Amino acid sequence: MHIPWSDVQLVLAIAETGSLSAAARRLEVTQPTASRQLAALEARLGEPLFVRAVGGTTPTAFGERIVEPARRMAEAGAEVERVASGAERGPRGTVRITAPPGVAFALLAPFAAELARKFPEIRLEVISTIRYVDLVRGEADLAIRLASTSRRATARDLVTLASVQQPIAAYATAKYAASLPTGYGLGDIAWIGWPPPLDEMPPNPQLAARIPGFAPAFAADDFLVQLRAAESGVGAIILGTLDPPRALVPLAVDFGKLTSTHELVGTRSSLAVPRVATIAKLLANELGKRRG
Repeated sequence: MHIPWSDVQLVLAIAETGSLSAAARRLEVTQPTASRQLAALEARLGEPLFVRAVGGTTPTAFGERIVEPARRMAEAGAEVERVASGAERGPRGTVRITAPPGVAFALLAPFAAELARKFPEIRLEVISTIRYVDLVRGEADLAIRLASTSRRATARDLVTLASVQQPIAAYATAKYAASLPTGYGLGDIAWIGWPPPLDEMPPNPQLAARIPGFAPAFAADDFLVQLRAAESGVGAIILGTLDPPRALVPLAVDFGKLTSTHELVGTRSSLAVPRVATIAKLLANELGKRRG
């Protein structure tokens, strides 16, 4: 039986997002369209692919058997696109880079200005997110990731192009810093961090290991909201020293040997594309300048 690629994409999107509506958004179709497409596919197969419940949508046993080969098809499809792109004669077109919001804000946004001057025919597209973006599947061309996140990927095609390790520091407004007691410690500071279910993201675990009963004084699931809270004097935010915020001052607290390590990674096949290779080289040089 022939199954159109669009149907395979739908099955994979539902399995990965956990809901039909989220899958529809990923595929940029309406929810009713996705629902009709899934119903038609299940009718042709004669088997349900998903179990729908209040808590989300999960694959049936039959659906699970389809999801894994669907993932392999997605990876192969991305590979075909990269090979086709490798035929370009020079660096031109769009390069997609994923990075944590803080890195995207401090590094990639300023980098875009330099890129526009040197290579005006390359367009940068930044995916600023804390979620894992799969390079092998072609969800982005390059990634700047925390080293611990980067090592989750064991695909043979992934290559680490550069690594930068820097100390971390706590930052707050000068007014907030002046309000702290003499000889203040970690427990005296109102910390800004992540709310559940993101509370396993740094710096929450690191602070919890050092402060009994730790809970953020302010939590947000968006880095820019956290940064704005710090700039408004709510408390202190922990950042790597990749690009210290100008509106804040460092606090006199010692985190010992605690560091932040980011890696620039790409796939061998994507690096064969001139525009991706060009950006990778420029970013590797930029990270090299910022080693702590």
